[in-house]
Amino acid sequence: MKLSILPLVFVLALFACSSDGNNDSDNNPQPDTLYYPTTDATWETVTAESLGWNTAAFSDLYAFLELKNTKSFMILYNGRIVSEQYFNGHSAQSLWYWASAGKTLTTACTGIAAEQGLLNVNAAVSTYLGAGWTSLPANKEQLIKVSNLLTMTSGLDDSLGDSVAPENLQYVADAGTRWAYHNVYVKLQDVVSEVANKTWATYFNENLRDKIGMNGFWFSSGEDLSVYRSNTKSMARFGLLMSRKGKWFDQQIVPEAFCEAATQTSQNLNRAYGYMWWINGESTYRLPQVQFQFNGSLIPSAPADMYCALGKNDQKIYIVPSRKLVIIRMGDSADGTNFALSDFDDALWQKINAVIQ
Repeated sequence: MKLSILPLVFVLALFACSSDGNNDSDNNPQPDTLYYPTTDATWETVTAESLGWNTAAFSDLYAFLELKNTKSFMILYNGRIVSEQYFNGHSAQSLWYWASAGKTLTTACTGIAAEQGLLNVNAAVSTYLGAGWTSLPANKEQLIKVSNLLTMTSGLDDSLGDSVAPENLQYVADAGTRWAYHNVYVKLQDVVSEVANKTWATYFNENLRDKIGMNGFWFSSGEDLSVYRSNTKSMARFGLLMSRKGKWFDQQIVPEAFCEAATQTSQNLNRAYGYMWWINGESTYRLPQVQFQFNGSLIPSAPADMYCALGKNDQKIYIVPSRKLVIIRMGDSADGTNFALSDFDDALWQKINAVIQ
């Protein structure tokens, strides 16, 4: 009798251990399985130890971030949170501006509208906004395509400030022959609004924000500047969406082919620029406000396959496909005021490398 019971007890014990293991697996999931968060409160985490990272280097990384006026910092591995830190009175609920990192939100919605058949990226902007949206002669204005706004190759004068009123949009070169960082990209929001017959904010909320569980809103900052503001996890959600080539769970939000085009070199004038995404690992790059080509990779310390959204005063979305990483930094300027890239990027990546390598 006892002999017949022992195997049953043994099996029950194994079942109990297996059940405990499944629970542990829920709390410490397999890091290499794809993951999307549902709510912010239930966003899964994964430990740095399980990834084989150098956890002792985190203290130096966090001290550096705090010293450099950071408000929030996140690392996602395959969608799960490895690190989530807040500094200087910021919290998970606090909202902060994306600055030019938010240009990539406009990029995404342009791709969505194109997929819906509302616009063609190879069509002239005047097809949608009508003639006279610039001060250019009609034949020169007609050269500016939607794709030129996506790639910063409109040929318009970038030295006249942020206003995109027609009188401020003046000719310097034919579209496609000159790269210059220009606020004229916001006219894409007018294009999308026009073809969708909705306000820009409504279209964005319905087709992107609400579909991936972001929070936040657009607000005006200065002349014709449209800036997005959200919490850190919303920025991370968008970074995760783009790291998955526009897919969220089983739904393709941004067209995959468009995401691929947006996150690689889009023209030969600035090889480190896609559709408002910055591209690492190229042999040359250009920066805002100067007509000079620099040799070397955009951020030498960062992985060569990284692409990133960079905003004024060091707002960052770094995406590294080879390492399954999405990294977010929000805050005040680390050092001096900057419009995109700064020395902080390379210094920060040296600290990140000490952790992940």
